[in-house]
Amino acid sequence: MEYQTIMATTGDSGLGTIILNRPERRNAISILMRQEISACLTTWNEDDNVRCVIITGAGNTFSSGFDLEEFKQVECHAELLASSSRYHLDLWNFSKPTIAVINGPTMGGGFDLACFCDIRIAAISAFFGHPEIKFGAPPLYTPLRRIVGDGYARDLCLTGRRIDSTEAMRIGLVSAVYEVEQLPEESSKFVAAILEAPADGLRYLKRTFVADNCSFEESFVLEHDRAFREVILKLFGG
Repeated sequence: MEYQTIMATTGDSGLGTIILNRPERRNAISILMRQEISACLTTWNEDDNVRCVIITGAGNTFSSGFDLEEFKQVECHAELLASSSRYHLDLWNFSKPTIAVINGPTMGGGFDLACFCDIRIAAISAFFGHPEIKFGAPPLYTPLRRIVGDGYARDLCLTGRRIDSTEAMRIGLVSAVYEVEQLPEESSKFVAAILEAPADGLRYLKRTFVADNCSFEESFVLEHDRAFREVILKLFGG
């Protein structure tokens, strides 16, 4: 399938790779990009030849976040919400391991995307943050909390402060940090280690990741859908 905003490739090894491909916009996540990521994951979910997925960014940025130009277009608001809900839930419910290979700045919705992956490895030059809180848009708290715990998640969501790869490693946000040119080789080691396990075992394990007293969907409706309607659209005149 041909895509306009991502590059999606598969190989004989069982690896699928999604590259966010809007380098001229610092890989800002548009409606179309969300739709294309959802479509790709839906296809790969049923493809036994894809057993593990890497997500990374073109150029020197992972993602600057959602494309805010679309938020200014009132006629786009319904599809903004619909595409965002589908895309996040498709990431959350994807039945195969995902690795975010973070090759540079990872902000806002790009930070969320990295948190939806099972494993994160980062370039030394990478940094992370939720600057959207500064103009009143609440970040997604639950995915981050499940990785770094309540304290750090509240800190990063409330302050919007930027952290570098060293701090990200210290708080457990990323599993490893490398020079950017080492990322392809090092990420392949993670993939190889994962693919030593049988596919059925990996699928079962992925199902256990989403089991919790409060479902992700319940948290997501509160943090995303209601916040989108009640807060974000007001900010942009919806």
